[in-house]
Amino acid sequence: MTAPIARALGSLAAVALTAACTSYYEIPIETPIRPRLDVSAFQRVLVAGFISGGIEDVDGNLETTRLLRSQLRSKSDLRVIDADTLPLMEVMASNRAKSGATEPLPPIKEEKDLEPYQPLFVNVAYWKQIGEEYQQPLIVTGTVLFTTQERSTSMLRPTETRDEFGRRNTDTQRVYVEQKAFILQPNFIFIDGRTGEQLYKRGFKEEQQYTLNQQTPPLSSYFDLMDRLIPTFLSTLSSQKVKGTRFLLQ
Repeated sequence: MTAPIARALGSLAAVALTAACTSYYEIPIETPIRPRLDVSAFQRVLVAGFISGGIEDVDGNLETTRLLRSQLRSKSDLRVIDADTLPLMEVMASNRAKSGATEPLPPIKEEKDLEPYQPLFVNVAYWKQIGEEYQQPLIVTGTVLFTTQERSTSMLRPTETRDEFGRRNTDTQRVYVEQKAFILQPNFIFIDGRTGEQLYKRGFKEEQQYTLNQQTPPLSSYFDLMDRLIPTFLSTLSSQKVKGTRFLLQ
């Protein structure tokens, strides 16, 4: 055996021995994620209310205001202001009357019906006035659309038959199933209560499908869908931690 080969074999043996004697242990780690919005200038937050529409069984304005306030109390360093929900629909109607508009606003049944309400969220004077009333907080407002649709969805369903000799055959058959979908589309707008200017906005769209024989209350589906997007909403205002693991040599 030549000297280079001997040295190579010796190195491999050493590596194998080291690997055999080495063990690993797992430690949990948390990685902080910085918030999308710098709220260091604010001590208070006002979830003011929302323009909402869609399913009449669920008051998207009231339910969303309550839910966000509750989440912010427990998961944000900002002090949540307890106040009546702002009557934004009435404010919008009053603003239109002052501008000379005579046509009534359409009922909000679908996304396009929200368009006439968008000027409210860029009304700097109005939001600055609200900010002055509540000691210049960060203001959270926006729109909430919660609707339902019935759909026919194709699915592959296994089928079983037997031939003339009694042997079992399995196959798949495409069938159409009637389903009901609940669709939640909130658009959160963050406004600086000191200036009335928009700081940031973020839209979401979540949906859940059910078969028609599932008697799912709309309000229950609303909360299920909100649960999906609440973590992203909170990450806008406060740092979040992503949990993971790391392996270390022992």
